[in-house]
Amino acid sequence: MPRATTTSDVFNAIAEPRRRQIIDLLAGASEERAVNDLVQALRMPQPAVSKHLGVLRRVRIVSVNRRGQRRMYRLNAEQLKPVHDWVKHYERFWSQQLDRIKERAEQKAREQSSPIPPNQEK
Repeated sequence: MPRATTTSDVFNAIAEPRRRQIIDLLAGASEERAVNDLVQALRMPQPAVSKHLGVLRRVRIVSVNRRGQRRMYRLNAEQLKPVHDWVKHYERFWSQQLDRIKERAEQKAREQSSPIPPNQEK
């Protein structure tokens, strides 16, 4: 089965770790960020950052505005909703696993804190 192109949907676009880093940087920004700011933060060549931004732009995760010769990027977080909805479906599995880990840790703590009964001393 052929693999979908990275520009076909949000899931494929965010599969690449560098694009997720760009999303994180834009999510943490209070305003638009210039390409050069992203290049410096990521320590990547400008053409590579621009290529990743192009993929994110095609699936509408980011939008771009031109200010003179600068391109300013902004996150469109609402476009990540399909990812959120899909992951949320599995939240109950994580909650159950965390509950089991908590129960085991509490049991182990109780076992370690209780003194050895007198009849079991050597």
